[in-house]
Amino acid sequence: MSTPTRNRRDEILEAAATLFAARGYHGVSIEDLGAAVGVSGPALYRHFSGKEALLVEMLTDISTRLREAAVAVVTTAHGPEPALEALLDAQITFALEQPALITVHDRELGNVPEPHRRQIRRLQRLYVEEWVTVLSELHPSCPPPRLRAATHAVFGLLNSTPHSAGELPAEAMRGLLRGMAMAAFDTLG
Repeated sequence: MSTPTRNRRDEILEAAATLFAARGYHGVSIEDLGAAVGVSGPALYRHFSGKEALLVEMLTDISTRLREAAVAVVTTAHGPEPALEALLDAQITFALEQPALITVHDRELGNVPEPHRRQIRRLQRLYVEEWVTVLSELHPSCPPPRLRAATHAVFGLLNSTPHSAGELPAEAMRGLLRGMAMAAFDTLG
């Protein structure tokens, strides 16, 4: 019985990401969200206490998933080069497949209540530190603040996909992003 509920929650979260990215958090009503998934707006309250709770879960969930994936990559990779390649591949996949979530995060994090915003930012910092750990093995003489700044710069490049979606086929875009990110990291050392 919990599977249909979980699937409906995922469906609602996906629809909300699309609508929030297109119209902004404040431009979307509960009725809009319900209509997007084929239910009445008030029916959403069976799954979320409100629009704010939905936004909190959306951004917390993606930050958690990215961090957990990075931890798995770093702990199972056979060296820093394969770890960096796997981190890049995972981030590029996310960027190509989830441009709405990138847009929502960039524009709407300020609408998340402070305790939850702190939690999301903490998860993001931990995610960045996984990258910094790998980069520090590849560039041991490079200071951590420079590695952190490079990581954020590469995220900016990779997460630009909401602006470039559709310009190239996905595989061509993947190769372009990967090459540009590796070139950026090559400047570290």
